[in-house]
Amino acid sequence: MTPHEQLLDELRPASFAIAYRMLGSVSEAEDVVQEALLRVHQALDAGERIASPRAFVATVTTRLAINELRSARVRRERYVGEWLPEPIITGGRDDPARYAETADSLSLALLVLLESLSPEQRAVLLLHDVFSYGYPEIATIVGKSEDNVRQLASRARRHVEERRPRFRTTREQHDELARRFFAAAEQGDLAGLEALLAHDVELTGDGGGKVPALARTLRGRDRVARTLIKWVRGSTRLPGVSLRPAEVNGGPGALFLDGQELLLGVWALDAADGRITAINSIVNPDKLAHLGPLADVGSLLRSAR
Repeated sequence: MTPHEQLLDELRPASFAIAYRMLGSVSEAEDVVQEALLRVHQALDAGERIASPRAFVATVTTRLAINELRSARVRRERYVGEWLPEPIITGGRDDPARYAETADSLSLALLVLLESLSPEQRAVLLLHDVFSYGYPEIATIVGKSEDNVRQLASRARRHVEERRPRFRTTREQHDELARRFFAAAEQGDLAGLEALLAHDVELTGDGGGKVPALARTLRGRDRVARTLIKWVRGSTRLPGVSLRPAEVNGGPGALFLDGQELLLGVWALDAADGRITAINSIVNPDKLAHLGPLADVGSLLRSAR
């Protein structure tokens, strides 16, 4: 491996960490990373002296992600059903976000919330609050004045904080809640499941029009608990289907697998104040392909009938 290749390899995780949080899509983030690293490579080949490769790749990645996010939003407006970010499985040695500074910045709940920000607000908030860039650096990256950047960060932070739960649940509490949640769901324990859910809990499914999923977000402890029990009962009737706990986007979740351990879907949980506040179910195959071989949902459903 040449020195240039080694440098590009070292820059890749940091570039992906920014691009994924900006876009909420693994495939879109990987395209941005590829282009960003290509530009670093071209600059080096042209003999350009790059004082800080980290700052250079952050600048290119952020600007490309802002442009991509603008066009992605048009596509998401035409999306069938609810849109959720593409999940990533975290916590392993090959965790693509292992250089990410906090697991909380990876949660699906936060990534969905960031969708309500402008591309520039999203970039400024992430660069400052997650990646610890100073405002002068961020001003250079996004091409705005430092005062403007500070205003963007303040508005974005206020918007996010107003919509996030006031009292967060610790990681240990979150893991214990998840363990009890999945046990109750698999056992069909409706009362036990309801006891773990916040009164205004939300259940969101993303099938992208490709496979069956909720048409819109379901809210309320009773409705969500009954729907979850129905889902789990229905899925366990399918040949060999199982649920395997996993760390999804830095928090508790699970993989739904068929009898050959091919992936059917991913669940991710969010919690606050000692209760589960959100369950996100991603079953759109386009959003799962990066996680490995996928099951044929249509074939499974036909066999169950």
